[in-house]
Amino acid sequence: MTEIFRESTSDRGYLLTEQANPDSYNLDRLSALEIVELFNREDAKAVAAVGQEKGSISQAITTIASAIDNGGRLFYVGAGTSGRLGVLDAAECPPTFCSDPELIQGILAGGMNAMVRSSEALEDRENDGAVAIAERNICDRDVVFGITAGGTTPYVHGALKEAKHRGAKTIFFCCVPPDQFPIQYDIEIRPLVGAEILAGSTRLKAGTATKLVLNTISTGVMVQLGKVYGNRMIDVSVTNSKLEDRAIRIIRDLTSTSREDAAALLKRSGKRVKIALLMHWKGVDASTAEQMLQDTHGHLGKALASA
Repeated sequence: MTEIFRESTSDRGYLLTEQANPDSYNLDRLSALEIVELFNREDAKAVAAVGQEKGSISQAITTIASAIDNGGRLFYVGAGTSGRLGVLDAAECPPTFCSDPELIQGILAGGMNAMVRSSEALEDRENDGAVAIAERNICDRDVVFGITAGGTTPYVHGALKEAKHRGAKTIFFCCVPPDQFPIQYDIEIRPLVGAEILAGSTRLKAGTATKLVLNTISTGVMVQLGKVYGNRMIDVSVTNSKLEDRAIRIIRDLTSTSREDAAALLKRSGKRVKIALLMHWKGVDASTAEQMLQDTHGHLGKALASA
């Protein structure tokens, strides 16, 4: 593994993500409308490429949900665009699903300063990735999800190798085929989006594919953990007026009550949508509803099915 890694990082020209796209050879001569049309055609390829990886993506959902259900955590690890997208997905989970911020975390080469200021040289420090894993006391209950569009980022591989050494499950995302970078981890997701419109700029199709995959995985995990009922975010964190309105509408729509009654129910539940729904459907008070959810690890569907 190490020998392949060292050889591949010296000249990356053979990687699919580094090649020139024959469909954009005249990019500098296109009109604004032609550029938009070209991007639209190429972006469709990213969607199709993600679809080809549905087996691996579904496996990742099941693995992560099982880990979290058993006291584990999920860590996204990346550098540059890849790392920023991981941090973004992790940051969006608590307000959407009322999940503990420690449950899903993003690790970015260069730390949070790298979210807004480029620090690309730090991605070459393999040991830094390993240190980041050690600092978070990652163990065999956790899952580490490495994101690197071209597959070669030393920081990501340092993190994944350390995670594997500690017994954690490892997931690897890249946009190159195994014959170009045959590193083996527990699960590999490889949407082959093809050469970028701007050669080597993996913030484009590769970034789009990354966002699509992370959206699917984090949402799918939360569905399996019971934080969704139907297609409603019933664990929404009611922290501002927009989210309070959404919570009221969810309760109103699912219980077929008036907006006023839904608002009153939300208030009695302590602004917890799942509690409010259980109170209404089971005819119980907030403390009883809370106990029912604790007994089913927060899964509303299971709580409803209980006696």
